[in-house]
Amino acid sequence: MQIERVNSETRVENKLPDGSRIIVDSASETVFALNATAGAAWDACSAPTTLSNITEKMQSSLGSEVTEDLAYEAIVHLQESRLVTTSELPARTSRRRMIGAAAAAMVVSLAVTEQKARAMLIHSKP
Repeated sequence: MQIERVNSETRVENKLPDGSRIIVDSASETVFALNATAGAAWDACSAPTTLSNITEKMQSSLGSEVTEDLAYEAIVHLQESRLVTTSELPARTSRRRMIGAAAAAMVVSLAVTEQKARAMLIHSKP
């Protein structure tokens, strides 16, 4: 399985001290928030690679407790957010168990217009 980032000239990435990332895509007006686990997977995909290589790179940055299942989960989240593509992502039965794990990868996306509307709502409350 080949995994690589979706190239975009319209994305700006900010790495936070805790390893998480904020990625802003000006073309789609979307903000992506990646926790440290998803951020490590994102870093591991800087060049076309495989799941086993991503797992190894994540272990280097996060520790030996990173399993291939956790790396797989991170790639699934990145793929669902259209940040990476894969040649084939085989189904894994362990995915359901990973969802509740504290270290599970998380990618949250929010349209810039939604973000502005929420900010206005928060600031308008007495």
